[in-house]
Amino acid sequence: MALQRRLVVGVLTVISLLCVYILCVNLEVPLSWSLTPLKHDYTAGASNVSRDSEEPLDSATRPPSALHFHIEHQVLHEHTHATQTLKTQTSKVSKQKVENNVLDVSKSSSDGLDKTWISTKGPTPKPQRITQAARTTEPSYIGDTYMSEDVPPQTDCPDGIQSRVTQTEFGERFLKNIPVLQWAKHVTPEQHQRLSRYPGAHGWGGVDYETLVETLSVLNSSANWQMFDDWKDRSSKSECIRCAVVGNGGILNNSKKGEEIDGHHYVFRTNGAVIKGFEKDVGSRTTHYTFSTNTMVNSMRSYAGAGYRGPPQSKETRYIFLPDHDRDYLLMKAAVTHTRVERGSEQKKDPSKYFGEDLSIEKFKMYHPDFIRYLRNRFLRSPSLKKFRNIYRPTTGAVMLLAALHTCSKVSAYGFMTPDYKSYSDHYFDIKHHPVAFFANHDMRMELTLWQRLHQAGLIQLYMHK
Repeated sequence: MALQRRLVVGVLTVISLLCVYILCVNLEVPLSWSLTPLKHDYTAGASNVSRDSEEPLDSATRPPSALHFHIEHQVLHEHTHATQTLKTQTSKVSKQKVENNVLDVSKSSSDGLDKTWISTKGPTPKPQRITQAARTTEPSYIGDTYMSEDVPPQTDCPDGIQSRVTQTEFGERFLKNIPVLQWAKHVTPEQHQRLSRYPGAHGWGGVDYETLVETLSVLNSSANWQMFDDWKDRSSKSECIRCAVVGNGGILNNSKKGEEIDGHHYVFRTNGAVIKGFEKDVGSRTTHYTFSTNTMVNSMRSYAGAGYRGPPQSKETRYIFLPDHDRDYLLMKAAVTHTRVERGSEQKKDPSKYFGEDLSIEKFKMYHPDFIRYLRNRFLRSPSLKKFRNIYRPTTGAVMLLAALHTCSKVSAYGFMTPDYKSYSDHYFDIKHHPVAFFANHDMRMELTLWQRLHQAGLIQLYMHK
């Protein structure tokens, strides 16, 4: 009996071990996740550049030497790491969907735009719509969603940029109804809530609502939302608005392009635009001067030796703020209300020091943060944006040139970086040769490539040496 019991126990033990083994084999499935790397539509590649007289950041913000930043996609091999990453991505996707739904709701109603939008003085706005569906793989700071409004064209140019862009590679990314300039009708609590997500020039983050209302409420003239508010007075029945956009690149030195530049309807300049003594090369007129308070003040300090004393001043000059900080809103308000700056870096400064005694409201305009973010996302989405997203933006000159692309019929660009930029000094007014410097807040190589592609597409005429 004892022997039989042992045999039964042994058989049961073997059977149990066999079952456990079979069960383990069947459950031994390798855990593998198919993780799709993030894809970004960098419009001009990772190693691209442009040139204006941009004031760089401190050397502490310089990127690694080559200034090429590559998005690194890590392949996860460990099962626990992959599981955690998948959960994190799922959480982010769910959160992004919620945010998108909130935006959709606001668009399907009134987009938070009160009835004061309907005005005979300004463009009739459409309910805001998503101009490009936000990809769930995109970080929230991209914000590829913009205000849209009906802006009546100022000309009926038969072969202007607006009519030709659809036939080029830029057709799909070009938004004809995005507001280039912001004015009184744009500031509402709903818009402040939406744009407060984005810092710096790309939104209203860091600017309190009261400051926005006080500043933008004074921009209540049709001249403040029209780039060319005096077009009817100077058009001479022309159907096309011809613009010269003048950067400060060294290629203009001894170019003898001054007369040609001044022959356009409008002449755009930026930052340290030294004119006196260089009229034969760069012209003498300035109808639109683009700047941020920071770049203007830095230019006055850095280029004083070359003769730059401040923004050009003339009856036809318009001043276009690129708002990068609340100091831009404060200086704008002081200028239009003929008061001194109430607080901040320019506290107690008299705006006439910068813009002269003629501080009429028609002379002041301000870029819309949606427009600047759109330029960054659609035209100049640099790989460096991932690492330097809090400081990266297009150069002031790039914003100026692309604003002209969206408002002029024909654009000629002078003094912007070309592939042979190493042959010229940084600026046309440099006394000694200074090589172009690259900094983390701009991707000037990407801008260079963009200018080449716009020129090849026939959307701008870029001045280059033969």
